[in-house]
Amino acid sequence: MKYLKILGLIILVVATLGLLSGVYINATFPKADPAPALSIVGNEQSVERGRYLANHVAACMDCHSKRDWTFFSGPIVAGSEGSGGEIFNREMGFPGEIFSPNLTPHHIGDWTDGELYRAITTGVAKDGHALFPVMAYHRFGTMPKQDIYDIISYLRTLKPIKNDLPAPVLDFPVSLLNKLGPKPAVHEVRPDSNNKVLYGAYLVNAAGCVDCHSKVDKGAVVKGTEFGGGMEFEQPAGIMRAPNITMHKTSGIGNWTKELFVERFKAYSRGKEVLPKVGKNDLATPMPWTMYAGMKESDLEAIYLFLASLNHQDNQVVTREFNKP
Repeated sequence: MKYLKILGLIILVVATLGLLSGVYINATFPKADPAPALSIVGNEQSVERGRYLANHVAACMDCHSKRDWTFFSGPIVAGSEGSGGEIFNREMGFPGEIFSPNLTPHHIGDWTDGELYRAITTGVAKDGHALFPVMAYHRFGTMPKQDIYDIISYLRTLKPIKNDLPAPVLDFPVSLLNKLGPKPAVHEVRPDSNNKVLYGAYLVNAAGCVDCHSKVDKGAVVKGTEFGGGMEFEQPAGIMRAPNITMHKTSGIGNWTKELFVERFKAYSRGKEVLPKVGKNDLATPMPWTMYAGMKESDLEAIYLFLASLNHQDNQVVTREFNKP
């Protein structure tokens, strides 16, 4: 009985500490500075730079638009740009149900430039809640500050689209742990585009290549597997895995020339005209080929040269695994 009483006391103490920790996190986090007082005056050049980044490099429109998944790579439905609505749910391996928000003036028209900047780079929304890191604010917070300003300038030009979406619902304990994620932005300086490897690294960070082309555990990239492929995308027909994009000769893309790499992207620049249809028994790639196809050839070349500078990962990935009938 004595030992049972001690065990009961330990359980009570642990439960109490857990409850107090939850109360503390709820009351204290996310810890973030107030949104800065910004007034971004975007000229034509900055709007066009923002359009390029949001559509073809950082690919914000990848998630924040409707995509037609009846076609290979899910091209954007024309006229839905920025309206949000892509869902990330439990069936896809996410801890809850998260909708990408509407980024058109219908939803963000009353957001200040500072509130948009804080959300994109720090992960804290206008109302103070922490964004789920499928929104890659950790990466965007390291991009050059002017890039973020240009993206905001572009978002202000989008056509307002009425599309009101549910608030995210996260499962416990992720609902608590998510509050710990936001952190201040630490912006880097945009490298000289003549330094192809460094400039490629900058573009790869903005594009988020490592987020998919690595092994992932509980939403985080497994250290040492970067760019070696392996992230899984569960679908009704089976599992799609991101390939190894290091220059390993047999497991990666080591036999690809720079010209072949660029052409692989540019082949999708004509959109649905060249995209095959996807049936219910097919596997659909989440790779937004038609968006990245809009990148400048010089930028794609820089990405290739950066990938060529990485350690070769000997990781043979089975990219398509269909469910057994």
